[in-house]
Amino acid sequence: MFSTSVNLGGLVRKIPWRLSSTRKFRVRERLRDVDENIQAIKDSGVQFRQLDVASGLPSESSMPPRDKYFTFNKNSPTYRKGVHKVPKWTRLTQRTNPTARM
Repeated sequence: MFSTSVNLGGLVRKIPWRLSSTRKFRVRERLRDVDENIQAIKDSGVQFRQLDVASGLPSESSMPPRDKYFTFNKNSPTYRKGVHKVPKWTRLTQRTNPTARM
């Protein structure tokens, strides 16, 4: 990556505005791998608190596309932004969204 002038705004962040079909495929594959790992650990008979939390998360097959590829953003007019715009988005779970408080 080339360096950019501070006059031009500094570092250019080259994040595409839309997830490509291959990136979406990788997201689904990553979610499925996590589901399989959680199930394998549960089947082994190990018990710990984080496993109970992970078991309560929705599986990839039960998630709508809106939850797979977008995450909550309080500053956006639609309260959503692309999951690929979140720092370290491949290492964090974005399976759940905040619940509305009335």
